Amino acid sequence: MQVSSKYQVPNLKLGEVLTHELVIKRSRFITSIAHTRGMEEAKAFISKIQTLHSSANHNCYAFNADKPGSTAICGCSDDGEPHGTAGQPMLNVVLHCGIGEITCVVTRYFGGILLGTGGLVKAYQDSVKEALLKLQTCECIIPSYVNLTLDHRYITQLLRLISQYQGEIVESKFEVRASYRILLPFDLSAEFMQRVHDLTQGQVTLYREGDN
Repeated sequence: MQVSSKYQVPNLKLGEVLTHELVIKRSRFITSIAHTRGMEEAKAFISKIQTLHSSANHNCYAFNADKPGSTAICGCSDDGEPHGTAGQPMLNVVLHCGIGEITCVVTRYFGGILLGTGGLVKAYQDSVKEALLKLQTCECIIPSYVNLTLDHRYITQLLRLISQYQGEIVESKFEVRASYRILLPFDLSAEFMQRVHDLTQGQVTLYREGDN
């Protein structure tokens, strides 16, 4: 099965935040969204919003700091709301929105009217859903690093292949043979490696980082 090397992420720079406010029965629900690459960025953003809205009744959050739909680096919190009424409903939206590397914090300033369990679930989910409608995304490419060593006579043809497969030379070393570390889109790397193997008739040392 072919694995896509591209997916959508929030089109937000580091430190940039998208906000959206929803008022339900006098309670203010302020959603803050950021592009977070990995657990540390997600935690840092959550802490930033908690500090910014330290006087709020709740700062509930949900994040997926990996590819869309992945549960490898995700988490959520009700932050004092009844169990299962905020964090998990928010996370369900986040994991099914088709966007990766995203953290959502919904800040609630209580307006004096109780919403009930069902009302809270809907309020937190709607807050995230409405904010996502305003969110612009951009394409993220899953990287793959290929290392190879070959004879100097193949360099010109290799450079053409690197360009053809959207590659970028990260490191190069020229001794008895030429060695390269090349950054490629993941879903093009296997075919690239086969092309290099064919070009050199197997006279190449070649491997992709992360492969066993």
